Amino acid sequence: MAMDVIDYEIKGAEMQFVEVELDPGEAAIGEAGSMMFMDAGIGMDTVFGDASAQQGGFFGKLLGAGKRLVTGESLFTTVYTNNVGSKQRVAFAAPYPGKILPMDLRTLGGTLICQKDAFLCAARGVSLGIAFQRKLSVGFFGGEGFIMQKLDGDGLAFVHAGGTVLKRELQPGQTLLVDTGCVVAYTQSVDFEIQYVGKVKTALFGGEGLFFAKLTGPGTVWLQSLPFSRLASRVFAAAPQRGGSREEGSVLGGFGAGGLLGAVLGGDEE
Repeated sequence: MAMDVIDYEIKGAEMQFVEVELDPGEAAIGEAGSMMFMDAGIGMDTVFGDASAQQGGFFGKLLGAGKRLVTGESLFTTVYTNNVGSKQRVAFAAPYPGKILPMDLRTLGGTLICQKDAFLCAARGVSLGIAFQRKLSVGFFGGEGFIMQKLDGDGLAFVHAGGTVLKRELQPGQTLLVDTGCVVAYTQSVDFEIQYVGKVKTALFGGEGLFFAKLTGPGTVWLQSLPFSRLASRVFAAAPQRGGSREEGSVLGGFGAGGLLGAVLGGDEE
């Protein structure tokens, strides 16, 4: 199946969405739950796997769905097809604050490795698979970086990164040490492995974890300043731990406007 050539426009600042324009007969695939809106002439179909040509036949579809399950994604992918004779639009929204990155796989060597929750949508024909890291150290200690998604094809794919995005071009032999959660994507030529921080005191009290992701060029890497895991942990740490409204850090407690609002939203009747 030839890759569909789609036009797109990324809109928004902190909370972005990508609006894809489809010619008659063209289609885009989207991650489950990512669709924001679509024109009435677009047909929506849920398929087993990723609907790429590499998944011909039942066993091919089963294998593709299994790969997606390993990366923590849904077994099914939604295909949005323009079924009318005029151009139609469909939009996909980012799940949390950050940036949407358009990746032209044709210019990236046909393959992109990305974090397992980074994929947002793509042109029909892009294959979604998994990339197991070859080194045992990554398997035992890599955490977020052990099982990653692999996007194959020569069309457009869109990935989402949290916070601010940094793109780095690594020269042959050039090495970059990164927090494992901050790696969004990298080209297939980049060597990825895990490196211990080196000092027990730093590992226990430094707050950065026990291991770094070691990226060695040549190739291109994309980094994010706010991994979702870091955002979620901060939100959880700041949330009231007993479900009430009195744990907020205000001296006035229930007497202030915040306490009153908390009482109303929390259903307190006292």
